[in-house]
Formats: sequence, C-alpha cells, structure tokens
Amino acid sequence: MPDVYAAAMTVLEHDVGGERTVLGTCHHDCPDSCGWIATARDGVLVELRGNPAHPYSQGELCPKVNRFVHRVNDADRLLHPMIRTGPKGAGEFRTASWAEALELVRAKVTAAVADHGGETVYPWSSAGTQGAIQQNALHPQFFANLGASRQTGSVCGVVAATGMASVYGAGLGADPLSVVDSDLIILWGTNTRLTNRHLWPFIQQARARGARVIAVDPVRTMTAASCDEHLALRPGTDVPLLQAIAHVLIRDGHLDQAYLDAHAEGFSEFSASVAHTTPDWAATRCGLDVEVIERLATAYGSTERALLRALVGAEHQPQGGATFALLSALPVITGKWQHRGGGFARSVGAWAEVADVDLEQFGVSRPDARGLDQPRLGRWLTELDPPITVLFAWNGNPLVSMPNSAAVRRGLERDDLFTVVHEQFMTDTARYADVVFPAAMETEQYDVMPSWGHLWLGWNEPAAEPLGEAVSNTEFFRRLADAFEMSDEIFGRTDLELIDLVLSPDVDQELLRRDGFVRLQGTDEHRPWVDGGFPTATGKARLPVVEWQGSPTDARHPIQLLTAKQQVRFLNSSYSGLQGHREKESDPVVELHEADAQARAIRDGDQVRVTSEQGSIELPAKIGERVRPGVAVMPWGFWTENDQLANDVTSDAATDSGGGAAYCTTNVEIERISRPS
Repeated sequence: MPDVYAAAMTVLEHDVGGERTVLGTCHHDCPDSCGWIATARDGVLVELRGNPAHPYSQGELCPKVNRFVHRVNDADRLLHPMIRTGPKGAGEFRTASWAEALELVRAKVTAAVADHGGETVYPWSSAGTQGAIQQNALHPQFFANLGASRQTGSVCGVVAATGMASVYGAGLGADPLSVVDSDLIILWGTNTRLTNRHLWPFIQQARARGARVIAVDPVRTMTAASCDEHLALRPGTDVPLLQAIAHVLIRDGHLDQAYLDAHAEGFSEFSASVAHTTPDWAATRCGLDVEVIERLATAYGSTERALLRALVGAEHQPQGGATFALLSALPVITGKWQHRGGGFARSVGAWAEVADVDLEQFGVSRPDARGLDQPRLGRWLTELDPPITVLFAWNGNPLVSMPNSAAVRRGLERDDLFTVVHEQFMTDTARYADVVFPAAMETEQYDVMPSWGHLWLGWNEPAAEPLGEAVSNTEFFRRLADAFEMSDEIFGRTDLELIDLVLSPDVDQELLRRDGFVRLQGTDEHRPWVDGGFPTATGKARLPVVEWQGSPTDARHPIQLLTAKQQVRFLNSSYSGLQGHREKESDPVVELHEADAQARAIRDGDQVRVTSEQGSIELPAKIGERVRPGVAVMPWGFWTENDQLANDVTSDAATDSGGGAAYCTTNVEIERISRPS
C-alpha cells in the first residue's frame, strides 16, 4: 500500500489524541469526483486536502473545494430546524426542535393530501450530492407512500444520455482518459478547463506529442482560447453542423464499411437524411465559413484516433437529444470506436458498478403517478391543475438553478403552498420555505461516489459527526418516515447497510474503504463499442435520422442569450454566498459584441436592462469579442440581494427528449438604462 495512505486509513484505530483522518471523495455534481483526505480534531473539521494517490485528480482540489473546511465551519451554516415567522422570501425564521418541525410537516402534508390527493405533493431534488445513497436511496419510498407526483427529466445530463442511448442503446461513452492517445480532440460545447479541470492535464499530454485540439463553442471560453482552433457557431445550431460533417464524411469516403456492416443499422436512411446538408447549407445556419466546416469534417474523417468530447452544454437546446444522437453516430460510421483515443466521451457510465436500490422489493412501483419534469418547476407551481400545494426541496437551490425562475419565485410566494427545504445555508429557495431542516456536509456522512467522468468508484468516510442538529439526506428521510409512521423495512437500514444494498457484489469493499477508491471491473481498456455489442434489439447501433427544426427567432428580442458557468469558485450556486468565494469573483455583467452595443448606443460599463418573454434583469454591460454578433452571455449561480437572477430571463422551453431545458432558446433585447458618471 502506498505510503500516502499511512495517515489516511479509514479504520477507527487511527483516531489518535482526538484527531481523526479519513479518506473521502468530493460529492459535487462534477465529472471529476476528486479524492480527498479529511482531518477532524475533537469533532471539528480542520483540514481537507487532495489525495495524491488518486489516479485521476492526483492530489489537486479545485478552488471551490480548497476552502471546504471554511464551508463546513461557516458561521452562517444552518444547524437547527427553523420555522418561518415572516413573509415568504424575507428569510425570517425562529429556531425549532426537530420534534416540533416534523410535527408541523406531518400535519400540513397530511391535510393537503386529504384535501387534494397525494399528487399535490411534489419532490424536487437535484445533485447537490451525487452519492449513491445520499442522492438516491430513501426518498422514493417516502414519496411513494404519500402517493406524490414524480419528478421526471433534468436540467443536466438526461437529454444527453437519452440522445446517446437512441443510437447505442445506452448512454455509455469512452473513457475520457483515452484522450492521452488521441491525435485529434474535439471539445464540443464543454469548457474543460473550468468544469472538468482535471481532464485538461491529460489533454495537454496528448498535445505534447502532437495532438490537435479544437473547441466547438458559441463563446470564446478560457478553454476555447487555449485550443488550437475555435469554431464559434451560433447557439443551438449544432444539428446542422453535425449533419454537414456527416455529409462530408460520406461524400469523401471517410467511412469504415466493415464496421458499419457489422455493427450499425439504418445507414441508407441516415445517408439520405444528410444528402442535402452540405457545408454551404450549414454555413448559413451556423454562422461559420464553408471552408471551416470542410476543414473540421476532413480532419475528423482522416484521423483514426479522433475523440469527440462533450459534457452537457450542447443538450440545452430544442434539439439537444438529436445533437447527442448525431455526435454518437460519427464514430460509428467512421469506425473510430476501434481505435484507442477514438470514439465519443461524455459519461463513462460508472453506474455499471452501482445498482440503484431495487425499489420494487420494497413495494415501490408507481408507473401511474403524475410525472412533472424538473426544469418546468415554475409552471408546475403557477399553472398546474390540480395544484401542487406541498413542495419538498433538497440537494439543490431551484430558485437559482431552474429556468424561468421568475415563475418559480411567484410559485414559492403562494400562500397556499407549504414548502419544506433541507439545506446547509439560507439559500434563495430556503428563504421562501415554511420549514427548513439543517443538512450535513460530505465530511459528516457515509457514501459511495460513482463518477461519470472517470472509472474509479470513490468511498466517503465521515471525518466527524454533523455539526449542531444537521443530518444527512438518508437520516432526514428516516425521520420524516418515522413522523408519518411509515414502517417500511428500508427506513430501518443504516447507511452502511444501504451501501451494501447498492454496491455490485463485484466491488471489493475492503479495498474500496482502505484506499478510498477502486477501479471499476473490466475497464482497463474502456472502449465500450470496440467490437459492437450494442445493447439494442439487434445488437447494432441505430443511426439517427434527424430533421433540422431551425432556431427560434423573436423580432422583439433579437439577441440570443447564453447563461454560462464562468466563476472558478462557484459550483452552480454553491459557494456563491460564502466569504472567500463571492468577493474573489467579478460581479455579474452581460457581455455583448461591439456591433450589437453600437446599434443600441451602449458603452462598456453602462447599466443595461436585459428583457425576455420571461422577465428582466439589470446589470452592467461589457463589450468584447468573446461572443459573436447577435449573442450575449451572462454568468449564473450568484445568490443575489435584490432578487435578480440570471434565470429570471431564461426560457423553460422543452428539449426534444429527456425532459430537459432548452436554455439557449432564450431571446432577449438589451437596452441602456444609465451611464456611469
């Protein structure tokens, strides 16, 4: 065992003199799932550092998690149950006991269900922790017992997975670390240096031996600026660009006929569907020069070890599923899955080693329950009949992270809506709650951490008990179940027993706990479709036939708005309210091109109003070349003091599959309000 583990064993005999050092794994909704070493002294977290033995993160933590000790011990952390005393949104609460708060929830929910039926309850959650048990284990049984509505869809990941699965039969992609063997790397709609930072050194390894890196992104991000070439297509025009690439590949014979014949179906229909999608046709739609499209397609077609890399950015458009289906098709028709360093990397599907809790063995089967997709929370809270009168929210801050957040706010303000929040801080959403319960931190709870960005399963050992009266998600739902007198067997299982339940028998748990991570079985050469074997009805990849639907336009709102992740010290809205994070980031601005600014008599630094069909927001303008004419970009994720959020103006239009959000359909107008003196 490497020496680095000597002071980081998870077994209790290494608690010495009131100091406890354990191995853990970052829980955040990020592909990197970094390994860490946490130390608590007398029950208080005092140090957290990267685990240098972790094969992927290699001892580095990001600027967000580097201050996790401060987050755990922050004076503003919620440590006791709280009951609202003032107007919704004012953040006025009194401290309550767990018994009082649970009884209030039980009484209110029971009355609401009696009046409206179980579907009046809506459980909203996201990936504040993406752990196997803390994210997934107990809440399905609790809400099934209530007969609650079901949350479906997602703002993040489901659309991409659905698009991939339409071709492959599963959302499984190449090992991102195979990038070290690639000769061409195309980063499609992903800001790797910011949102997948631990992959960048491996990309640099490939560049050092001659690999070329191309970014396809509407915005000149820090990643795009670091690549060998940047293609700034119009937002939401990925489909015509991919169709044009496929056209060139077929036209110029960049096909692997043997792989196609053996492992794909529908090629004739696919070929016919792109017969007219020439680079000239795509250029007018994407805003790219014809020769740029030709060069990209030829480079991809003529390079055996070419890797497409995307995360979830490209799914946020009306044809997000179609975009990922086309991305999935390109390495099939060219046979690049046969070459290490080739294929399509989005998610490695680490869930292969982590089985979801078999809910049916506990009586959870709810195919007829009302399904309401996550991104349209604002609509469900303001337009639904029969209405939602009870909202549970945990593992996220929906007022900030959901599109059309102005509608979400109007819903949360309803007098007849009873809202329960489980949180670590008084977030934007928590301020509107009727009852807030305190949530534990990752260093205070057990979990197993599957990664969707690499092939190591992570263990998380608590370094200390939760501060105050905070509890983990699992304990929260145990207490709720007890308050509602639910006697299901699953609520009696401890966290370690739940981990036993969800882990595949192939996982060596002793090794996992000893080292803090374990390589997934059978992934030493992780090219899932090298020999075909697609989990479809025929065992072959199903090539997609896609019809370009065009980009939504609005004469009154002629600029397309993108709300981008730009802050290196925030993760979505997490950390944005904490000292040491917020003040080190620039205040939010809206960036627009010089041509759009001149047409509106806007100068750099002017205060402007950004208006869409959904709402408006006021902030300073920044003039620059990061965006093309007709496009603006602003950051999202800030907690605000004036109730203005980037998502107040974003569209909650649906994607073509997966129940996602087409953020990039947001059309706005920008007008000057004032000019600094």
